[in-house]
Amino acid sequence: MVGQASLFVGSNRVEREPEVTWDAQIRANKLELFTSKYYAACAVGGMISAGSVHLLITPLDMLKANPLKYRSIMSGFGIVYREQGIGGIWKGWSSKLFGYGAQGACKFGLYEYFKKFYADLAGPEFTKENKTAIFAAGSLSAQVIADVALNPFESVKVKVQTGYAKGLVDGFPRLYRAEGLAGLYRGLPLLWGRNIPFSVLMFSTFEHSVDFLYKNVLQRPKNDCSRIQQLGITCMAGYMSGVTGTIISNPADILITTVNKNRKLSMVQAAKRIGVTGLFTRSLPLRIMIVGPMATAQWLCYDTLKVLVGLPTSGGIEQFVEVD
Repeated sequence: MVGQASLFVGSNRVEREPEVTWDAQIRANKLELFTSKYYAACAVGGMISAGSVHLLITPLDMLKANPLKYRSIMSGFGIVYREQGIGGIWKGWSSKLFGYGAQGACKFGLYEYFKKFYADLAGPEFTKENKTAIFAAGSLSAQVIADVALNPFESVKVKVQTGYAKGLVDGFPRLYRAEGLAGLYRGLPLLWGRNIPFSVLMFSTFEHSVDFLYKNVLQRPKNDCSRIQQLGITCMAGYMSGVTGTIISNPADILITTVNKNRKLSMVQAAKRIGVTGLFTRSLPLRIMIVGPMATAQWLCYDTLKVLVGLPTSGGIEQFVEVD
């Protein structure tokens, strides 16, 4: 009887137990939101996810560097392999790994920081009614800094892929000796022109996609879903955000590649040579094929790493302000 009563009481206690929120789970794991350790964890997650995913798509990026020569994926790989061997397909891998690792650390870690900063600055009422503005301001601020970290690696990568150098180790000092810091950062305005719109659209689309999918597809609050379901939402929202950002950023991406290949061309000259139609359509199918799965893999890797250390999956403003 005593055992039964204890079990009965225990069952009632379980039924009356309040919902366990992410914040309570994190406190139980001694991982608090918005601390230096929290932002460091996000930065490390961004570094690993962005660096590793960009490394894996180096062969496709190699083809994008010369779309007129490599008109299709299969024939392009065949041409590169015949001319340069297997090493040619992976040209620029070190710049991708270290450059996008640095960018990912800044982009994801600082997005979390600036998202909280702007939410606190704006106040709960404004944030509740203007989520998109908070997402846009946070992603823009983070991307500006992230591209400063990425740009030297991106400049060397394009040079390596077009035969200027063998790799990052010899390409970096060679470009610096020839052109100085101006050479390493020559494409920074174009990089901002490509990546800032992409980042703002990617993060905003991701955040709103997460809200939409929980409300209209799963029709359950995030805290009521399993970790697998939450990571599934991350994948779907990641793909939607990647494709949206790719379409908008394509003209700037084409200009960056063209100007880095031919330093004598100005941005205006490059745009005239390519044409308006070419800016919006050249390499777009290839970029969608690359960036859609790449964004999905990046978000999945990032959120998986966050979950493994006891942090919530990405998306939502509830952790930043009290939203009724």
